Amino acid sequence: MTTKTEFAEKTELALQTELAEEGQTIVHCICGQDAAYRIWPSTYLIEYGSNKKAKLITAFNISFYPYWTIKNKGQKFTLLFEGLSEECAVFDLIESIPQDGGFQVKNIVRNNTDVYTIRID
Repeated sequence: MTTKTEFAEKTELALQTELAEEGQTIVHCICGQDAAYRIWPSTYLIEYGSNKKAKLITAFNISFYPYWTIKNKGQKFTLLFEGLSEECAVFDLIESIPQDGGFQVKNIVRNNTDVYTIRID
């Protein structure tokens, strides 16, 4: 018998596989501490060299600004972005916000799946 959690995980995996095939970029974020987290719509993947921006499409398991989601260290949330350009080899995840504390993860090396797992501290 499949539990609700197993069903949700299988559904998310199927969705991620389908979206990756359509050219989107998926970033799984692991929370580095017990805290309140949120994501701003002004979060981008910025390609080295061209400075092209891949826009955030949606997020799973995290609130959008101005709301907060309480997360424990090690918990995850997922961000779905537009696809990166074919020429992109390295990019940054930048949450561009009008205050301190925006997420920044630099020098992410592109892989052939465009699915990434990063740590947010």
